[in-house]
Amino acid sequence: MKKIKIENIIYSLVILLIIAISIYFISKPIEDKKTPDLEVQLIDVGQAESILIRHQNHNILIDAGNNKDGELLVEYFKGMNIKEFDYIIGTHPHEDHIGGLDNVINNFDIKHVLMPDLTTNTKTFEEVLDAIENKNLKIEITKDDDTFNVGDLKFEVIHSGTNSEDLNGSSIVLRMDYKANSYLFTSDITGEVEKTLLDKNIDVDVYKVAHHSSTHSNTYQFLEKVTPKYAIISFAKENDYYYPHIKTINRLKKYTQEIYMTSELGTIIIEDDGENIEISSKETNTDGGDAWDI
Repeated sequence: MKKIKIENIIYSLVILLIIAISIYFISKPIEDKKTPDLEVQLIDVGQAESILIRHQNHNILIDAGNNKDGELLVEYFKGMNIKEFDYIIGTHPHEDHIGGLDNVINNFDIKHVLMPDLTTNTKTFEEVLDAIENKNLKIEITKDDDTFNVGDLKFEVIHSGTNSEDLNGSSIVLRMDYKANSYLFTSDITGEVEKTLLDKNIDVDVYKVAHHSSTHSNTYQFLEKVTPKYAIISFAKENDYYYPHIKTINRLKKYTQEIYMTSELGTIIIEDDGENIEISSKETNTDGGDAWDI
């Protein structure tokens, strides 16, 4: 009988092992990317602001850009298979923040509408009120230190003004906590308001820069308390307000690690698993044009 060399046996076994490993990886199904526990989108609505928060099966919308953004936002949300919002929050009745709210309210099921105790006689504000009334909804007036939960998200109203002569300064400011991470959504508050918030719980990881980067907001004293890892700014690339204000950018650089701008990146997407934060961006058809009532 012909003697089989041990080297030939080892060689054959190695070949069989390589074939088996190759078959395993070829036949192994490609796993879909895991849906993040929390997704926050600072949507590109040009010279305006809109923030979408998605968590588990919950959806929260903070502001909805200007009037021309409304229909585009509706299409964008429908494309994401959103059918319902747990909360719609209009931070203050300026057109670049609530302009598209009536479109959203008219096209989706809404559980709660939060707004500050402010009134104005603009057509934009009246259209939002009409949409709320037509859906048989009620405005829930926010007050300082109010809290509410959505899934595992904890929200706190840091500020909610009542001065209709100062709509920006009366904006709703929200803190959101999710496990180890925290967010501060500041709308258009002014430096004067920031002084009144220095003893509040405002030290966070992600900071939505106040008033589109206005130098009259985002004071050194405020940023020193916030000390965010990430700062996100919403504004149009070409605008008549000279945003971003260079002084604000310089202040931010002293107190934050990374700055992201919708004017450069489009819609900014934050993915959060409760410990780690990843930030990316994408182009979206959500900017309908400039708003001037800011």
